[in-house]
Amino acid sequence: MGGFFGAISKQDCVLDIFFGVDYHSHLGTRRGGMIVYDRKGGFQRQIHNIENTPFRTKFEKDIAKFRGRSGIGCISDTDPQPLLVRSHLGLYAITTVGIINNADELVEKYFSDPGHQFMAMSSGAVNSTELTAALINQKGTLVEGIRYAQQVIEGSSTILILNQEGIIAARDRLGRLPVLIGQNENGCCVSFESFAYQKLGCVNAYELGPGEIVRITEEGWETLAPAGERMRICAFLWTYYGYPNSNYEGVNVELMRYRNGEIMARDEIARGQLPKVDYVAGVPDSGVPHAIGYANRSGKFFARPFIKYTPTWPRSFMPTNQDVRSQVAKMKQIPVSELIEGKKLLFVDDSIVRGTQLRETIEFLYSCGAEEVHMRSACPPVMYGCRYLNFSRSTSEMELLARRIVQELEGDEGQRHLDEYADGASERGKCLLSTICESMGFSSLGYQSIDGLLEAIGIDREKVCTYCWTGKE
Repeated sequence: MGGFFGAISKQDCVLDIFFGVDYHSHLGTRRGGMIVYDRKGGFQRQIHNIENTPFRTKFEKDIAKFRGRSGIGCISDTDPQPLLVRSHLGLYAITTVGIINNADELVEKYFSDPGHQFMAMSSGAVNSTELTAALINQKGTLVEGIRYAQQVIEGSSTILILNQEGIIAARDRLGRLPVLIGQNENGCCVSFESFAYQKLGCVNAYELGPGEIVRITEEGWETLAPAGERMRICAFLWTYYGYPNSNYEGVNVELMRYRNGEIMARDEIARGQLPKVDYVAGVPDSGVPHAIGYANRSGKFFARPFIKYTPTWPRSFMPTNQDVRSQVAKMKQIPVSELIEGKKLLFVDDSIVRGTQLRETIEFLYSCGAEEVHMRSACPPVMYGCRYLNFSRSTSEMELLARRIVQELEGDEGQRHLDEYADGASERGKCLLSTICESMGFSSLGYQSIDGLLEAIGIDREKVCTYCWTGKE
């Protein structure tokens, strides 16, 4: 997906930007970038590939050369950024997080006449941040341009712009991602993850509303364009992407995951479907808090039957090559044999998307002597590829485990009954569960319901995006 961070201060803030961006490394694995502004030296920029080396390691040498009292940076799973743009709106730096589904159409409509060009990447695609900047430059001011770009982009676009006057932050039109401002006596930070600026000595000061645009200076912030009334914040921020000590819309990630696990166990007990197991465990790392909640409510012992070895491979979705990633996943799983051999285990995972690594985990547990392995997903079956964020590497919805099984069961006819398949109490839903169990080797399988998930988040359900489960915006 991607993350962003910016800072502006009465003193040099290069280290703040460096650490703030680094604290977003869990959100992407492809590229990292920083750009800093100094009144005497102008803009200084660096972008590195971070597929095989963490952001911190790649940028340690660069920060010794940077000087400035304002800057922005990003972790990007897509394009090289931030970019430096010169236009009639002045010289500015820009970074974005989101997805542009109609990029080709926008280029054809607005930039196909002579005199316009884009630097194509190796795939031939246009850099989405460069395209966003080109759309912004169609208008007479940055605010008008941001509003225009977000209006014509199909998908989403959260934007940070750095110029000589400060930082402009724009939350995407429907607020699918958070934008938060922290403040201390020296200045302000703007961030995807609130804990990033809290570790730098800032306190929570403001959370932008959907579509809101603000200018941030060392003295504070002002709204340049008001928030809209409609919001669709991504539910996966709480179930998977968000860091445990972050808060979105006032809801802490870790506490939501505890509640989510408790609700799953509560509902299984009510249905009389709680299996007899020796231990409840989480698939590390983001499945662990869901499992703690499940164990607390079910009265089953919580344990860690295997541990991830992370000193050399700290992020579960690195590297990008699937074969290497699968091998790395195997190498990271270190079993605690005394908690596996002859034991009946129930694992909770944050989600089941494609199921590739999960199948290998189950095989690993059985090879270590597990008697039974029950699986629970902390969210409903993923039925649709995300149209609004770069959530999954899947190139086709048929790569999604649930959709693939539906196609195997009923072909195209089954695709017209996805709502039924997503309901574990329906006949089609029961068939989906039993088929996945047989395919994956689970002793039993359960998914959190959409109602249970939204109850755990606890904000108005009309403000939460559940498209990947329901297909409805």
